[in-house]
This record gives sequence, C-alpha cells and structure tokens, in this order.
Amino acid sequence: MPTPREIAESYWAAECARDIPAILSHYHSDAIFCPPGQILVGHEEIKTFYESSGADFPGLSVQILHEFTLGDEAALEWQAELVSTSNKSYTILGVNIIKVRDGKFQSVHAYFDPTVLNSGD
Repeated sequence: MPTPREIAESYWAAECARDIPAILSHYHSDAIFCPPGQILVGHEEIKTFYESSGADFPGLSVQILHEFTLGDEAALEWQAELVSTSNKSYTILGVNIIKVRDGKFQSVHAYFDPTVLNSGD
C-alpha cells in the first residue's frame, strides 16, 4: 500500500498537470476536502475547487518541504508556485493534513494564505 506521502506526490503531479479526473482518482468518492473557508464532500463538490483553481491559475508546481507521518495520517508542509492567466507568479506556503484509506484520500485539510487566490489577477 502506498504511503500518505506517495499518494500526495502522485496527487500533486496530477494537480500540476491540471488533470481533474486524475486528481479525483486520489480521493474516495465520499472524501472530504477542506480548503480555506470551505468544506467539500464527494467528487462533485471537490471537482469545483480544482476547476476554479485551474481556470484562474493554469500553471502550478508544488514541492514538499517537510513531512510528519503517523500511520495513515500525515502533515505535509509544501511550497507552491502558481501562475495566473496573465502569467503573474505567486509563491505560497501551506500545510495539508491528510488521512488515507485503501490508497486514497479520506480527508484533506489544506491550510494556506487564501489572499493569493483572491488577488484579483
């Protein structure tokens, strides 16, 4: 069974490729995803976040900086480079708290500065 970090690395590769079906394949159908200010449950709701993010920021790269894993749960500190539709770059730091079950996300709680996503760019 893959480790939480391996699942996260595969997920971020799909997210950086902006491949929504591949992103969703990392989540259980009843998974919970909590980006700042939202609670999204299930593929249909989770998909809306990635559609919006990909439309506003078509460029993305992510690097894991630190990891704390205990069994099927992990805290992953990351740095992301977002590139907007106007080709402006933003670097943000964040932490994802993840819980996996059977090789997929059961829950993801993402903590980062949401002002980047509301920059108006």
